[in-house]
Amino acid sequence: MQTIELAKVLLVDGDLASRLTLKTLLQAGGYRVDGAAGASEAIHKLDLHNYQLVLCDLRAESQDASHRVLSYARHKDYRPATALITSFMNMDRQAHNRDLDPQVVVNTQDVSNFLDRVAELIGLRAFRRSSRILRQAS
Repeated sequence: MQTIELAKVLLVDGDLASRLTLKTLLQAGGYRVDGAAGASEAIHKLDLHNYQLVLCDLRAESQDASHRVLSYARHKDYRPATALITSFMNMDRQAHNRDLDPQVVVNTQDVSNFLDRVAELIGLRAFRRSSRILRQAS
């Protein structure tokens, strides 16, 4: 019997409630998920494990810390897909959209869109990796 290896995701979010909620959603979507509360913990986990996707909350510690984690992840040999996310819940949508960083992938209030985007990011990463391998082989 063959086993299917689930994609591994690192979720970085300083808010415990948000982190646990997103982790539960991702696990229900079929992903293996590690959580990190901040940049130093995330960087440590990036050194220990290979991830297909690194999601970092825009508000984790600071915006600079979020970008530092994603930059560090992008420079790993295994090149995980990376994205900023946000889990703002109680803001009016117009003010929320105005304040968002343009690199934010999806507003997690839309769960099905969130899971679709996660699958897209992991699929795009897999496509790029296989294309790179084929180019190197020829």
